[in-house]
Amino acid sequence: MKRFCFSKILLSFFVCLALFAPNLGFLVLADSDPASERTALELELKELENQIANYEKDISKTQAQKNTLKNQISLLKKKIDKLNLQIQQGNIMIKDLNIQISDTETSIIKTSKKIDDSKEKLTSILRIIYEEDQKSGLEVLLSGKEISDFFDNLMALEVLNSKNQDLLKEIKNLKSDLESQKTSLDSEKSDLENVVKIQTLQKKENESNKITQESLLKLTEAEYQKSLQQKAEAEKKAAEIRSRIFQLIGVSKAPTFGEAYEIAKYVSGITGIRPAFLLAILTQESNIGQNVGQCYLKDPKTGSGIYIKTGATAPNTMSPKEVPYFLEIINNLNKSKGLSRDAYQTPVSCCMYSNGKPYGWGGAMGPSQFIPSTWSKYGQKVTEITGKASDPWNISDAFLATGLYLRDLGGAQKEFNAAMHYFSGATWAKWEEFYGRSAVQIANQYEADIKDLEGAK
Repeated sequence: MKRFCFSKILLSFFVCLALFAPNLGFLVLADSDPASERTALELELKELENQIANYEKDISKTQAQKNTLKNQISLLKKKIDKLNLQIQQGNIMIKDLNIQISDTETSIIKTSKKIDDSKEKLTSILRIIYEEDQKSGLEVLLSGKEISDFFDNLMALEVLNSKNQDLLKEIKNLKSDLESQKTSLDSEKSDLENVVKIQTLQKKENESNKITQESLLKLTEAEYQKSLQQKAEAEKKAAEIRSRIFQLIGVSKAPTFGEAYEIAKYVSGITGIRPAFLLAILTQESNIGQNVGQCYLKDPKTGSGIYIKTGATAPNTMSPKEVPYFLEIINNLNKSKGLSRDAYQTPVSCCMYSNGKPYGWGGAMGPSQFIPSTWSKYGQKVTEITGKASDPWNISDAFLATGLYLRDLGGAQKEFNAAMHYFSGATWAKWEEFYGRSAVQIANQYEADIKDLEGAK
């Protein structure tokens, strides 16, 4: 918000004093029919606002459900992926066990064959030993062999028999171990196959649950989109009703106090700003739309302008940084409303002077005296509420923009601070405090006048 010159502030202050007179007979009340229509529209608007609030609750609830379903689907997908890996791992282990079992079975067959061969050898050795043992001394002598050779041969056969029996025992033990090993491998394979079967069933169950959750998510998404559409339709209708209510207020370019109060009441319902305080700010800024600027911008590069009454050069009429915003506002209004407004023939505030020299920049627009960049922000908010292009020189739009700005400045709680921020930004000099004190003082006087007005109805 721009800084004001003292001459303008004092002029506005004296005009305010005139407004404090007890004679309020100039108040203009709306005709009965428009008033009835406004009442009906305000009731409908309230219902729509309640619907919008309910839609917002439904949207938040549905969004939470969507997030929950998405998390559940994600979790199920991770479980399915994990089970897939476990099933793959289990199948690989089963294949490995099959190879081990097959190798063990082959070893058992080979070992059995060795046992059979050893048994045949032992049988032959035992048969020979038995035959040799049955021979008499005469048969040994007749065989032509020495008796010592006979006994040596018999001893060798006994030793061979003993070794073969030991070998047979080892082979039988080996076979027993292999058979035990095979039994263990078969059991392990059977257990692992059961685990894989269970994991496969779990995977199928999780896949089924995932499909179910995805179906629910689609239904929830459809419900979510439906709520968004219903909310958008309700907001559009609410904006149309707000716009109609503003039209029914039927204010002139510079409204009477009664007309201004009607607008302030409506804006208060949207922003929470006290109507009397809103009126006080607009009184100090432009005498509620009667003084919206005494200069024209002429040079967009330097920001220089002229005084409307004299045509003399007016230095620092608008900051060059603000000029693009200003031209864009004019251009958008011309396009959206079919106007032919000339940016260089549109009144804006002049700069203030200090010790005979220009100080700061002018360029504030309309009843609210917003600089262009500020209006670009709050004018958009006005458009969102009314559903039509906002105009800083339109009294209703200016009231609403001022209320929104004061609300953001904390004006519903701390009016003095909000007034000072409105006048000169976040930091203000001590000498500027008169603006905040004056705004609160005027607001309090307006509050008394409003009570008289309401009491007279």
